Amino acid sequence: MTNETLTRVELTDAIVREVGLTRQESSHLLDRMLEMISENLEQDGTVKLSRFGNFNVRKKAAREGRNPKTGIQATISARKVVTFKPSPMLKDRVGG
Repeated sequence: MTNETLTRVELTDAIVREVGLTRQESSHLLDRMLEMISENLEQDGTVKLSRFGNFNVRKKAAREGRNPKTGIQATISARKVVTFKPSPMLKDRVGG
């Protein structure tokens, strides 16, 4: 696949082909897996997928910013962001 977006439907289809589950079971498996990852991140956890990478929640402090269009200064509130650090194996595969 080059320059294509991999969708949930395509992932479900791959599970059907590779594992042999029904479409409904495959969809449920994928949904549950993504839900578990989301729940862990919501609680400021880390998700480590060996040979793929790590997802972390990082807290960003409030800071002063500037609207690039108008130049007006504004306060950017504190927030949490999800970060991803690819494994060395994934970096090698994508050439990074």
